[in-house]
Amino acid sequence: MGETRQGLDKQGRIERGRKRVRAYLAGELVADTTGPLLVWENPHYPQYYIPAGDVRASLVATEHAPGRGDGEVLDVVVERAKAAGAARRYPNSPDPELRDAVRLDFAAMDEWLEEDEPIYVHPRDPYSRVDILASGRHVRVEISGVTVAESRTPRILFETGLPPRYYLPLSDLRLDLLRASDTQTHCPYKGTAAYWSIEVNGRVHDDLIWIYRTPLPESQKIAGLACFYNEKVDLFVDGMPESS
Repeated sequence: MGETRQGLDKQGRIERGRKRVRAYLAGELVADTTGPLLVWENPHYPQYYIPAGDVRASLVATEHAPGRGDGEVLDVVVERAKAAGAARRYPNSPDPELRDAVRLDFAAMDEWLEEDEPIYVHPRDPYSRVDILASGRHVRVEISGVTVAESRTPRILFETGLPPRYYLPLSDLRLDLLRASDTQTHCPYKGTAAYWSIEVNGRVHDDLIWIYRTPLPESQKIAGLACFYNEKVDLFVDGMPESS
């Protein structure tokens, strides 16, 4: 959801994955491997690098690629489609593990599978965990001094590197203050979120509340519940201000 995780900086880490990973373009198999490389190009989540021998599509070099050693940008070509510049290869990388691997742009592929299940947005970090716990804590949300939500039956989502998020039943929100939004975001751990803005004292606060109506199976416990950005509201838990 565009949230920034805090914690250990894994940037630069490379490790061998154990999942079968497949990528498709226009319904055609681009890559199929049981030995993907997980490469943390940023500290928040990894990218998949595929052993070159497990790439089924044609790769056509187009230009030089900066990054992990002298490399090249490649078009990914299957019978029915071409993804321009969607692959990179670094045969002279200072990281020996990457010299015979291909980085496929995640967004350029139409579908990614881990084993037989689709994944979205980016590969999931094996060191990130999501726990969703039912709670009897008293949660109250204020905006500009106005109480806009109050609940004693939250579900609290604990995600590695992020502040706790308090998911509340819709009946515990001031629904009369909500305004429709077309915004959607996507999370590899939870699924697709829809948003509301909220109007308080004549001011509209854009996209302050989100809901996962049909979350991924591992996050079903937050289905149909609403959540506020802690850092953009005044949020009180058992009467005490909650720090973001």
